[in-house]
Amino acid sequence: MSSSSSLLFLFLLSLSVVKPTSGFKICAFNVQSFGDSKSQNTEVMRTLIQIVSRCDVCLLQEVRDTKQKAMALLMTALNRYDSQNQYAYVASERLGRTPSYQEQYVFVFRVGSVTVTDQYQYPDMLPGDEDAFSREPFIVRLHTPKTAIQNFVLVPQHTTPTNATKEIDALYDVFLDVKKKWKTEMVMFLGDFNADCGYLAKKNRQHVRLYSNQAFLWLIGDKEDTTVRQTTTCAYDRIVVHGEAFANAIVPQSARPFNFAEEYHLTEEQALVVSDHYPVEVELKAGSEHLAGHTPLIILMAFIIST
Repeated sequence: MSSSSSLLFLFLLSLSVVKPTSGFKICAFNVQSFGDSKSQNTEVMRTLIQIVSRCDVCLLQEVRDTKQKAMALLMTALNRYDSQNQYAYVASERLGRTPSYQEQYVFVFRVGSVTVTDQYQYPDMLPGDEDAFSREPFIVRLHTPKTAIQNFVLVPQHTTPTNATKEIDALYDVFLDVKKKWKTEMVMFLGDFNADCGYLAKKNRQHVRLYSNQAFLWLIGDKEDTTVRQTTTCAYDRIVVHGEAFANAIVPQSARPFNFAEEYHLTEEQALVVSDHYPVEVELKAGSEHLAGHTPLIILMAFIIST
């Protein structure tokens, strides 16, 4: 092959190279009664902003923003903190069986990395059981162009501890509903399931379809500790995905609790002011970017042979 042909080959080869994008992190955090009081605490807000800014999409639970000011303050501070990105959020209605205690699910997401293409407040009217959940899932369908799978659904759940077994099992009915409604099986469940330490007895797991159905993969294992207090070791917070395709899109060993106390050098007392839970997180494999009009390798090989 002549020198000019060699240079041309190298140029064509450079056009065909697959260029990976950065990874994509999904987080879920029970912020423990996030509202006016915590939003006025400078140290708490600093830690929350650091945690949320690590994630492309972050589910916040126990948002009790009765004055509707706390989330606005968080978002303003977050966008000021991370000047390279802009963040937005979608929130559920206020949920709970009693007017005196209600919460919201909130998804904070990085604009550009995530587009919320659909949202759906689950009605909690299962056949034969009209009150399966204390806080019905607020379901979002996402488009994430930087990931390998690009389109999937997130189903959040913060169970009532004394009803955890029933509520986790009922998530299977939510899955069937999403599958029918949006014609997809690419579903991730995430949140504070209270799925350990007496609230979900191991003898009852055979009756929980998210456990008994082998199509569901529990990414946060029973041996993890998602609690801040040193006197407890419980895997309350979980991430579960459905199907082989979704499982293959997960970065191996990326699912874990995030020990923000250790990361940000906080004492247990300081960390507990933020929350008594650690966030849980998982990373999706990146997609790949191809330059327009790139030359397939089979054509390059033919070019080499011909020259």
